[in-house]
Amino acid sequence: SSDRTRIDKWEKLLPEGKSVEITEHISLMTLDSIMQCAFSYRSNCQMDSDNLYIQTLMDLSHIIHMRFQSPLQHNNFIYWFTPQGRRFRKACRTAHLHTDNVIKERKESLKKEKELEKILKKRHLDFLDILLFAKDEKGVKLSDEDLRAEVDTFMFEGHDTTASGISWILYCLAQHPEHQQRCREEIKDILGDRDTIQDDLGEMRYTTMCIKEGLRLYPPVYVMSREISQPLTFPDGRTLPKGALVGLYLYAMHRNPTVWKDPEVYDPLRFTPENSANRHSFAFMPFSAGPRNCIGQQFAMNEIKVVLALTLLRFELSPDLEKIPIPIPQLVIRSKNGINLYLKKLH
Repeated sequence: SSDRTRIDKWEKLLPEGKSVEITEHISLMTLDSIMQCAFSYRSNCQMDSDNLYIQTLMDLSHIIHMRFQSPLQHNNFIYWFTPQGRRFRKACRTAHLHTDNVIKERKESLKKEKELEKILKKRHLDFLDILLFAKDEKGVKLSDEDLRAEVDTFMFEGHDTTASGISWILYCLAQHPEHQQRCREEIKDILGDRDTIQDDLGEMRYTTMCIKEGLRLYPPVYVMSREISQPLTFPDGRTLPKGALVGLYLYAMHRNPTVWKDPEVYDPLRFTPENSANRHSFAFMPFSAGPRNCIGQQFAMNEIKVVLALTLLRFELSPDLEKIPIPIPQLVIRSKNGINLYLKKLH
């Protein structure tokens, strides 16, 4: 329902002969979606373009990125006394207030529903229910502070990264109408006369390849760090000791010409089973890899597929050649000047 709200909103917004900047709409939609799916909370943020929480998250993303760029600000004691540090703490308070309200509302509703057994019979447990009923090995429940930290992480990671991925994938398809049309035809064939695609997401094979190629070129989280568990020696003889912190620059890894032929070219066929078979499993990792990979990977892929299906069935996309997006690295890959697309209604 979150994406249908966004689609209906786009139809009303369609300006004659003008492109639409899609990133804010997508960001509001993904927040709406994560709030509904993980927390059964209706935020209605898509209908409120001045949503304070969204603006705060955007602000936090920018502030944290700026802090990474300045080694002097890495020290907390120094940072808290800077204007940027005070701005950061104010933004955190705003975000925490929003999270606290979500948790408070759920606790109130659980009091009314009384026992867990009754809740289990009445509805499917969501992520917030699981957190509220979780106990450690000593039978102790999560503190309010721990609850807030988990919910904040899920809301921030669950909407910001997915919004970035969806926006860039739509841009890639707008640039390549032949792949866009092939996705549209695949979705139509799968749907037939039905109007819901949730049960058939696994059948969207060509669309999935287009999604993966978009995530290769524009991985939402473009850099990540890991602590190495054993000494490492590079082919040129340089070494790193155990415990060293290593940064993985996924944006560059995904464009490595020794792994990807013509790496700047958008080619979904790289991800056919045959072409993927001999590629190293860590050559493509938009959701990281190993035991600490993205906990919401499956949710994100399903959400992207639903968004693409509903969008391509309703609109034909084409790029605004006067406003080519300029990727900039923040906490996720954004565009300096937004992502502007022409939307042509199909029905």
